[in-house]
Amino acid sequence: MAVRRLAPPELQPKSFHFTAENLDWAKGQIDKYPEGRQASAIIPLLWRAQEQAGGWLPQKAIEHVADLLAMPKIRALEVATFYTMFNLEPVGEFHVQLCGTTPCVLRGADKLLKLCHDKIGEQLHVTADGKFSWIEVECLGACVNAPAAQINYDYYEDLTPATLTRILDDLASGKEVKPGPQVDRQLSAPVGGPTTLKSMKA
Repeated sequence: MAVRRLAPPELQPKSFHFTAENLDWAKGQIDKYPEGRQASAIIPLLWRAQEQAGGWLPQKAIEHVADLLAMPKIRALEVATFYTMFNLEPVGEFHVQLCGTTPCVLRGADKLLKLCHDKIGEQLHVTADGKFSWIEVECLGACVNAPAAQINYDYYEDLTPATLTRILDDLASGKEVKPGPQVDRQLSAPVGGPTTLKSMKA
């Protein structure tokens, strides 16, 4: 895994504090753990901090979470830099995580990687309008519906350059997009519908 570093100082905000609502939520998470084990709440707190910061984790947010959990700041930094679910640099309003693992590549993800590069720019580059950023990631766990991408919290599967282009264009124009398979299949069922047990009666 490549070394993951914090965003440069010029991108870092001067301070970070949870909103009152998020602070109440964080205290509820911390209370789930026995005395002396409050640091176990670090992942959900970092996740909520990332949401509040607009999809990425500034250094001050990591330090704020460490202070809340009474743990050394370096320990919180270790967690934030280890898990790739935490974005250490600003991301676009729609952050595309495109799977580049073998099953997806075998079904055309290489063309999708080129599309993202051509349409959005370099990995982790945020478009001038702030709408998009993208990164190639390891397995998203949707191999049966490869190739797949995660955009913010939703999965988009069975992608082609045409369908991914349409999704990105619709997101850019504020249209609603349908997550999940982009072909005629139900979830992970075979394309074309059931092929076995078709004569069984309920």
